Amino acid sequence: MKIQFSNRTALSSIAILSAGILFFLFWLIYFRHPVPGESPLDLSFLPAVNALLNSMSASCLILGYLAIRKGNRTRHIKMMLSALTFSFLFLISYLTYHAFHGDTSFQVEGWIRSLYFFILISHILLSAVVLPLVLITVYFAATGNFNRHPKIARVTLPLWLYVSVTGVLVYLMLYHLWNTAADERKHSERQENSRE
Repeated sequence: MKIQFSNRTALSSIAILSAGILFFLFWLIYFRHPVPGESPLDLSFLPAVNALLNSMSASCLILGYLAIRKGNRTRHIKMMLSALTFSFLFLISYLTYHAFHGDTSFQVEGWIRSLYFFILISHILLSAVVLPLVLITVYFAATGNFNRHPKIARVTLPLWLYVSVTGVLVYLMLYHLWNTAADERKHSERQENSRE
């Protein structure tokens, strides 16, 4: 038995699902405060996993695009489904981390703080746009609607790629580039204050 959906029903379902996920994320990050000691697990490795998953998604997106440009539809499908899988795993990992850990604040001051927040805010806003676009693009491909699929994919691909790449940049800026220097500076200041 084959179940048929009209485009209107499918697109409405995608909109509702996307809105539900986005509202849950918003609540999880901004309104739910993790209880200290709530998790017996050390989840400090998850931001690195998230960055890896984002970079794998970005790589698959590029390889999938190159495959379809060369006319290799089979490879294109494999790469795009891999990108979708990595993005889905990222979402699960991201939700898990934020459910138990909460937010990590960016401590650096000056021009780099403005750059960080520009990247972060554009990443967050575009990820809200990309979620339904990805689902719609996959829906049109899965239903064989190759009149609409490439049209929406031309919008979805650069936005999805931007969100994946900026996810990695946010991780690097937050955990490895400038915040590391800020943490070392604070540690040095504490040591100097303890000597006095």
